[in-house]
Amino acid sequence: MKGLSIIIPSFNTKKITKQCITALNGVLLNNKIPYQIIVVDNSSTDGSQIMLQEVKNPRLFTVFNSENKGYGKANNQGLKIASMDYVLFLNSDVLVDKQMDFSKLIHFFETHEKIGGLTVKVNLINGSIDPASHRGFPTPWRSLCYFIGFERLFSKIPIVNRLFGGYHLVFLDKKSTHEIDSPTGAFFMVSRSLLQELHGFDEDFFMYGEDLDLSFRIKEKGYKIIYLPTFQVLHYKYQSGLQNKKNQELRKKIRKSFYEAMATFYKKHYERVYPPIVNRFIYFLIRLKTNQL
Repeated sequence: MKGLSIIIPSFNTKKITKQCITALNGVLLNNKIPYQIIVVDNSSTDGSQIMLQEVKNPRLFTVFNSENKGYGKANNQGLKIASMDYVLFLNSDVLVDKQMDFSKLIHFFETHEKIGGLTVKVNLINGSIDPASHRGFPTPWRSLCYFIGFERLFSKIPIVNRLFGGYHLVFLDKKSTHEIDSPTGAFFMVSRSLLQELHGFDEDFFMYGEDLDLSFRIKEKGYKIIYLPTFQVLHYKYQSGLQNKKNQELRKKIRKSFYEAMATFYKKHYERVYPPIVNRFIYFLIRLKTNQL
């Protein structure tokens, strides 16, 4: 029987991480598939490591870093431990629904050709779908349309939304199964063999952009990434990230990482495609946004 390795990077999310693991165990035991849960803690200071050490679960494996190594590197550390056929990258602030059936997700991989990645419906606490879970690749045109507001303005107008709404693929029906460019790393399932072939995440990305880059490389290999809304999870977004209002300096640092990731992604995948004048304009805009922090 095919099994699942779940890799969860954590950083100062003690309470929700415990809830995440508890929900996972309940669902996976009901699914009756081989599994392991791997938590990689990035030097949390909120008692997360003590909490994890106290969890009595033979299927839980932990890695405790002495410093914050970033999202991609933490996931790659977990990938070295992963031993099952499929790997699920899961954020520590995601709770799986009781109706989740991972055996059916594995079956989807096994019965469809060239499926490289898969995600489900990722809901936010306000009831909306996490926009990062249903994305197109951020080409200069798509990014421009998103940041100047064209995507939102034309999102409900058929045909036109295909032109202006590519950043979040707003023209696709989120109630149906279909191919997307990239999900969020909050819930991203991939076969372990493909991850090994791609050498996991690119560690040049410290925070943000890693999931897009992995998706891009999966697509370059000729594989599809599927959005499957049959199942859902709840994402308590920004628990240790961008909206942390208690620490303004942390928020600035995280925003800087976001724009640095944009520049890294563009340089790696698009700089060679576009003329120098476009490249200079893109880097100018990214510097402009970074300097506004």
